[in-house]
Amino acid sequence: MSTDTTEHNRNRQDFSGVESIWLFGYGSLIYKVDFPFLEQRPASIQGWARRFWQASHDHRGTPDAPGRVVTLIEQPGAECKGMAFRVSPKVFEYLDVREKNGYLRFSTTLSFEDGDPAEGLVYIATEDNEAFLGHAPEADIARQIAAASGPSGPNSEYLLRLAESLRALGDDCSHTFSIEAFLKAGS
Repeated sequence: MSTDTTEHNRNRQDFSGVESIWLFGYGSLIYKVDFPFLEQRPASIQGWARRFWQASHDHRGTPDAPGRVVTLIEQPGAECKGMAFRVSPKVFEYLDVREKNGYLRFSTTLSFEDGDPAEGLVYIATEDNEAFLGHAPEADIARQIAAASGPSGPNSEYLLRLAESLRALGDDCSHTFSIEAFLKAGS
């Protein structure tokens, strides 16, 4: 699959008659909220783990020196905490472009902190997209992040802001925090 998923996403869901829908954010959508929303609530999804396994050629890196950003990997028993936003379907005209580098919109069940469930959408970069990098040792991921920068700024800023946001949400994401520790140690 091509890295530019904009048009593919625009054909994935039919929003006819839909006034609002929940969007689950687990990466930069937690802290870089540059889109209008109707409501915002901490939430989680089950069976998914956050991983720095997706290349960023357009935001936190370049085609010649890609950064690394997060995607979700299926993992039974895992819980991924993040932020849910109730948005108008019109917001996806912008978000589909922002999340175009290999991310597809999928339906998901999310749970709010009070245990109430809701149906929503989540962007996931799957293994079959051209920008998927997959597993690497966390020290190597930290080195790649330390060296990468793109139009949205240094890749290290993405990692550090995400780690800060996850702590604020009470999420103990050992993968993210391990990469952060390697980055801060200069590995």
